Amino acid sequence: MEGYDATTFGALNAADYDALHDPGTTDACVALIADLAPGKRLLELAIGTGRVALPLAQQGFAVTGIEASYEMIAKLREKPGSDAIAVTCGDIADVPVTGPFDHAFLVFNTLFNLQTQAAQISCFANTAAQLTPAGTFLIEAFVPRFDGFRNHQKLETKRLDMGNVWLEAVTHDPVEQVLSFQRIRISDDGIRLVPLPMLYAYPPEIDLMARLAGLQLVDRWGGWDKSPFTAESSFHISVYRKPADA
Repeated sequence: MEGYDATTFGALNAADYDALHDPGTTDACVALIADLAPGKRLLELAIGTGRVALPLAQQGFAVTGIEASYEMIAKLREKPGSDAIAVTCGDIADVPVTGPFDHAFLVFNTLFNLQTQAAQISCFANTAAQLTPAGTFLIEAFVPRFDGFRNHQKLETKRLDMGNVWLEAVTHDPVEQVLSFQRIRISDDGIRLVPLPMLYAYPPEIDLMARLAGLQLVDRWGGWDKSPFTAESSFHISVYRKPADA
């Protein structure tokens, strides 16, 4: 989408992010990351408002975050305990922090917010460079599916009540592997548009990005409860490890 950049998501969504973007998996996500992390130094790419980072900091992990949006960082800083988390405002493709870190993570499909394949590859390479030997990198991402699409587009009603109509329109470019979302929120206050372009990748493509960065896949699950990843899984949690002698 023309004019959409790394800061746009936060500018559009920070004000009501916590209310409207709760996936319902936070406790399980935090528990798994805490269990997997080989050490106490953690890096979260796209830390947002601290949904995952704050509980981990409360458990004693030293959490560093990267976030492109000043608005999202401001929301994080409003929360108790956020002063224990170091946050750098920057592009997650560049990973503008200094490690080393024992474990890094990028959750809630945010890898796909990077608008080019080159940026996604850079994210892996620059993250790997900040990991300790044997350090790990966890990715959560949806598995692309196109049920309900017709002529490469789909329209869904997300909310309908006396005061609101929320619609989600999405077009699919199968050549570029881009899903272009437009969330249309109609209320008594007027009409609000919340766009989101996503450059998706299939699990084997993500594995290749990791391999190019010198990381190896060590685990993949179809849920935060470590349920098996199957052909029916709608998303995956994948864990990559840096060689111990790197």
